[in-house]
Amino acid sequence: MNEDTRYHVLRNDEDQYSLWPVDVAVPAGWQPVGKEGTEEECSAYVDEVWTDMRPRSLRERMDNAQA
Repeated sequence: MNEDTRYHVLRNDEDQYSLWPVDVAVPAGWQPVGKEGTEEECSAYVDEVWTDMRPRSLRERMDNAQA
């Protein structure tokens, strides 16, 4: 990877995150979360905010099963 590449942080409907080059169209089903930077900066952001790796639908099913 080119160290000069800038990335968006994207999130999908399942609250999963991805890094995506800013000069490439955002794929269907993903939305930018407002964080842009180097791969290292974006990865650090994702590490900070994505604390539960389970997809949102699984978290909801597990929460409902415990209720």
